[in-house]
Amino acid sequence: MANILIVEDEKAMQDIIADYMRKGGHACFTADDGIDALVTLKNHPLDLMILDVMMPHLDGFSVCKMAREMSNIPIIMLTAKSAEDDKLKGYDYGADDYMTKPFSPKVLLAKVGALLRRSSAASAGTVAAGKILLQPNARRVWLDGQEIMLTHKEYELLSFLMANPRQIFSREQLLNRVWGYDFEGTTRTVDTHIKTLRQKLGDEGRHIVTLIRSGYKFEVTP
Repeated sequence: MANILIVEDEKAMQDIIADYMRKGGHACFTADDGIDALVTLKNHPLDLMILDVMMPHLDGFSVCKMAREMSNIPIIMLTAKSAEDDKLKGYDYGADDYMTKPFSPKVLLAKVGALLRRSSAASAGTVAAGKILLQPNARRVWLDGQEIMLTHKEYELLSFLMANPRQIFSREQLLNRVWGYDFEGTTRTVDTHIKTLRQKLGDEGRHIVTLIRSGYKFEVTP
C-alpha cells in the first residue's frame, strides 16, 4: 500500500481517481489547490503525487517545481493540453509521467503501480564513480562529499547508467528502461534529463557521454 496525494480542483474527478486508487489498495490524501498540496506534502509521508495542471492559486507546473525542492517522490501530471511543449515543460519541472484528459482511471492506476515498483526497486550497496557516490537504498546522491538533489527520474536515469558502465544505450532504450514501455512522451525527454543531470553533476557530468546517432553511455575513467 502506498500513500498517494491527489491534487485536483474538480471534486468529481478527484473522487473518481481516489476511488480507483483505493481499489488498488492505496491510501489517499486529497488537495483542492496547489497551496493545499504543498502543505500536505510537507506534513505527511507520501509515496506518489497525481497532479492536475490547471488549478487555482498555483498551477500544476508551479506545484511540481516547488514539490521537487521538498521531495523526490514520483509525480504524474494530468492535463487537458496534449502539446509536446507542455509535456516537456512538466518534465523540466520534475514530472515523471503525463496523462492527457480524458483518460482511463484504470490506465492511471496501472501507471501508478509501475512508477511505485520502479521507485522501490533499489539495489543494495553503494555505487561510486569519480566524485559521484550513489546510495541506492536511501536513493541519495553525493557529489564530492556534498549531497545533491535530483528529481525522481534524474535519479533513476543516473542510477541506471552507473549500474551499466560503458554500455551504449539509445534514447529509445533509456526511455523504455527508465520511463517504462507505457510512457507517452518522446525521446526529447531523455535529452532534457541528461542535460539537467550534467548541470547538477558539474565537472563530473563528463562521465555521461553522448555518442552521435547512437545514444548515451556512462564512461568510468581511471
